[in-house]
Amino acid sequence: MKKFILDEIDHQILDILIENARTPFTDIAKKLVVSAGTIHVRVKKMEDEGIIKGSTLTLDYEKMGYSFISHVGIYLAKTSKTKQVVNELRKIPNITVAYITAGKYNVFCKIRARDTTHAKEIIFEIDDIDGVSRTETMISLEESINDKTRLMHSIFREI
Repeated sequence: MKKFILDEIDHQILDILIENARTPFTDIAKKLVVSAGTIHVRVKKMEDEGIIKGSTLTLDYEKMGYSFISHVGIYLAKTSKTKQVVNELRKIPNITVAYITAGKYNVFCKIRARDTTHAKEIIFEIDDIDGVSRTETMISLEESINDKTRLMHSIFREI
């Protein structure tokens, strides 16, 4: 797979868009002292190369009453059930992240709930999926790191 080479302008564009994906290209252009057309062309090129995949909206789930976070490690009866189990997990909207993993668990999930009682209901729903043999749950006390830029800066230092 061919590696797409990004320069310092691309890095700065990504920095701004990671902070706020809705930043107008004209604002980015003014900040970087280039034309808005340049920003448009570079962003389009990064989209075409698959470096930028859409844009996201960050919701404050706590303000919406979903402040309880837990992580659930899922053991499968058979690894051949992985796809089937993941498809069933997709049907549970409170599962916000799921990874197929190697190691202790076959699948590792992040769930958001209103409180412990709600989390228990979600975990029971996971336990009832055909192919799940058992689960282990860890309660998140605090999200200490959720940084979208540190890795990007590290990658640019390597270039």
